[in-house]
Amino acid sequence: MIIEPSCSGGGRGKTCINPRGHGAFRAFPHPTWSALAIVVAATIAAHVAARAQGLDVKGLDVKRYNPSEWTKGRFSEVVTVTGAGKTIYLAGVGAEDENAPACASAPIRHLGNPYEQCRYAYDKIKRLLAAHGASLADAVKQVVYVTDVRFQADVAKCRREAYGDGPANTFLVINALAIPGMLLEIDVTAVVAR
Repeated sequence: MIIEPSCSGGGRGKTCINPRGHGAFRAFPHPTWSALAIVVAATIAAHVAARAQGLDVKGLDVKRYNPSEWTKGRFSEVVTVTGAGKTIYLAGVGAEDENAPACASAPIRHLGNPYEQCRYAYDKIKRLLAAHGASLADAVKQVVYVTDVRFQADVAKCRREAYGDGPANTFLVINALAIPGMLLEIDVTAVVAR
């Protein structure tokens, strides 16, 4: 049996009473805003949990790196977590020209060519992992984001060339990426012995 909450109000949101009588929450008039609110809440909860876990777990060393000047102050390109082993988290890597100057959006290489953008991204991924004592063979998980499902064959071919079988993989089709002209972005997690 589904029990619907009772809601009142309008405009930007409604106040809803939990059907089990345990508090109230705000409902948003558009599903996109509701989804966004859920994502934001989940992100905050994950950050709080990670910070708490980091405080409770002794011996972990978290370091952040930005080899490309243009990414400094925007996001970390690489994060390593060292304990019994070292986990390396790469931010999404695409065909952004890594030699772009600081404080500027990087130009995109290989405009309109998903296969070549993918090859360039994997070349950067290999070099980023190598700088931290890892290789693609150490990758345990990757997420590939593309802006068109028709790129799947090109990306699959590129991925096979880079890895062979490769790590656990998630393939997502999204509306757009951070910089116009980007057709794909790949984030990778790798683990190496300490």
